[in-house]
Amino acid sequence: MERVTLRIPEQQIEEVERMVETGQFPNRSEAIRSAVREMLDERAAHRDAQQTQERPWAKV
Repeated sequence: MERVTLRIPEQQIEEVERMVETGQFPNRSEAIRSAVREMLDERAAHRDAQQTQERPWAKV
């Protein structure tokens, strides 16, 4: 796994910390990884939907 340094507004970090404190995530890193995975999944789904609309006959 590669380390990435980023700057996030304090308000957003506080919200992430609340999710960790309530047990939604084991730590901040996992919360942020989850958010990135979700974003990538949404983009892939959007891209797949566009491709299906452009070529419905090619759906596999």
